[in-house]
Amino acid sequence: MTARRGVVLYILLLTATLHANIITNENARPGTDRWQLRSSPSADVAAYASATSVAPGETIRFFVSIADPKFQIEIFRMGWYGGLGGRRMADAIERAGGTQPMPSPDADGMIRCQWIESYALAIPSDWVSGVYLAKITGKPSEKQNYVIFVVRDERTADLLFQCSVTTYQAYNNWGGKSLYAFNSTGAPARKVSFDRPYSLSAGPGDFLLHWEYPMVRFLEREGYDVTYGTNIDTHARPEMLRRVKAFLSVGHDEYWSWEMRASVEAARDAGVDLAFFSANVCFWQIRLEDELRTIVAHKETALATDPFAYDGDPSNDTHITTQWRLVPVLRPEEAFIGVMSGESQIDADIVVDNPSHWVFTKTNLARGDHLPGLLGYEVDEIVGMQSPPSLVRLAHSPYVNEHGETGFSDMTIYTAPSGAIVFAAGTMQWSWGLDGFGPSVRGNHTSAAAQQITRNVLDRMIGKITYTKRRAVR
Repeated sequence: MTARRGVVLYILLLTATLHANIITNENARPGTDRWQLRSSPSADVAAYASATSVAPGETIRFFVSIADPKFQIEIFRMGWYGGLGGRRMADAIERAGGTQPMPSPDADGMIRCQWIESYALAIPSDWVSGVYLAKITGKPSEKQNYVIFVVRDERTADLLFQCSVTTYQAYNNWGGKSLYAFNSTGAPARKVSFDRPYSLSAGPGDFLLHWEYPMVRFLEREGYDVTYGTNIDTHARPEMLRRVKAFLSVGHDEYWSWEMRASVEAARDAGVDLAFFSANVCFWQIRLEDELRTIVAHKETALATDPFAYDGDPSNDTHITTQWRLVPVLRPEEAFIGVMSGESQIDADIVVDNPSHWVFTKTNLARGDHLPGLLGYEVDEIVGMQSPPSLVRLAHSPYVNEHGETGFSDMTIYTAPSGAIVFAAGTMQWSWGLDGFGPSVRGNHTSAAAQQITRNVLDRMIGKITYTKRRAVR
């Protein structure tokens, strides 16, 4: 071997070593598409888990109601895996089936199951942090459904991906009650519980069919060093945010507790970057009760019905479960995101406004260019109630709302006094540009430009792109 060839091989090996991480190693394992259901999920398979996230060494319990005498449960970690999208983590387990009782709503409209445990899983020490699906199959009916949960860890990583489970649960109308009138029987609930199954459109449906899974596929395909949590973890385990370089909010991240916001703002103020590939973020304030298993959200009636509004203790007023921007909370979400929720029912294009900004490096985009189909379903805008002083507008995208009125959505970025970057895409549909997985009815919106913008933002945040005195100049 010549000396020159030896040097080249050494450089290649060193490069491979430098780019290897726990996520690239995990995705090199054999994948499978068996995580996908044979047909649409069945409401006849109802199940929930004892926790939204769990760490290796801890036990998560599953509660299943099914008419079949038996059911099979398989656990899959979701990722890239050569495009197959998941890895089966262990052999299938078979358990006895049987139906469990449907609870009635309480005085707050909350439906809370108290089912008998069907299966307990101790998380092995070598399971990598990620989003996991438990696939349940009835025997002999072959009807199927999922339970979703996150495996978290305590390692230092570049990125923290947050699953927005409070939003999953807010829209979940299993048993006839959610936080919304449009899909509730009678009045909407003021409290919702994680101790119940997800309806077919919530939970795994939110993750797989709408917003989050395409981003997971992209991050793991690109080899980013990412760890995972839920916004319950953001509430209860703020130290998770201090172990990473950047925090990611993806898709639909609407329901935040005071503690969640405090955790994210404190991380930003300590120099952790924030990337909101999402919209309608931090719109409603919530409280958590019952060891974080119950969401309290009085919403539109909060000033009349939330006990914190009439308990005679003004120190509670800032925790009333109304919109963050309204009296008495008066903390508009744009103060830390840069934009805040505008319109819904939108399906349009992102329009570039500031192509000379580094966010658009290597995209060849010009002012006025479009990223087709990536604006919606809800969008954010610069309102100016409490905009960060260094806010920069990157895209300014026109749309026509359901009433025929024209508005604009904004993509923004700013630098906090700590030096932390805060990027906001201003749209829920950003992840559709990163990977083509999703229902065929919405079409394929994969965009090389959106992928490159995402790389530019993340690489800048994690220091993969080297700039002199990185914190000082950005």
